[in-house]
Amino acid sequence: MKQDKVLLTLALLLATLSWAWDSNAQSAHPTAARDLQLSAFGGVSGVFTGLSGGKNFSLTAGGDLALPPWRSVRPSLEIRGTYPADRGLVAAQKSVEGGLRVDFLANHRIHPYGDFLFGRGQMNYRDGYIYGNEFYYLTTTYIDSAGLGFDYDVSDHLSLKVDAQVVRWGSAPTTSGRIYSSVGTLGIVYRFGFGSRIER
Repeated sequence: MKQDKVLLTLALLLATLSWAWDSNAQSAHPTAARDLQLSAFGGVSGVFTGLSGGKNFSLTAGGDLALPPWRSVRPSLEIRGTYPADRGLVAAQKSVEGGLRVDFLANHRIHPYGDFLFGRGQMNYRDGYIYGNEFYYLTTTYIDSAGLGFDYDVSDHLSLKVDAQVVRWGSAPTTSGRIYSSVGTLGIVYRFGFGSRIER
């Protein structure tokens, strides 16, 4: 599918960037290396689809490029994708999004954040879906989401992630023409090293 290709391309781009930055960090000045931080995350998600009580058990993966801190916040560019491992009884939702994340630098171990993402999503209906006089097999549409979460450091490179997102689907077989799904994720974050620990 088109979304799978987009997610694969973004993952390869992040992997290439991390390799390039790790290589350059061997000769770069340490303080310059601390200006950027690349990380990848993966986890399991429970999805309430917002359509006829449907639920999915899904896998979520993505990455963040943290920019230099500004006062007590640190902005990041984020990409993430969610894919249903268990399609549920109504509809299987998958998505690819990108956007802005902001970390609040309140503690050296716990890093609360908020994000706003935009992308594409697809719903595949298990046995088709009838609304009015129409029969739907799948719906592909734009989506946007807002979320909150926190990362808890367990080492210099590893963190535990707790994340919640509300996703608005721009087109759906409902009276309003859209739905809102809820996604809760538990995962692990890996931060790529630049030669020294980054204080966040």
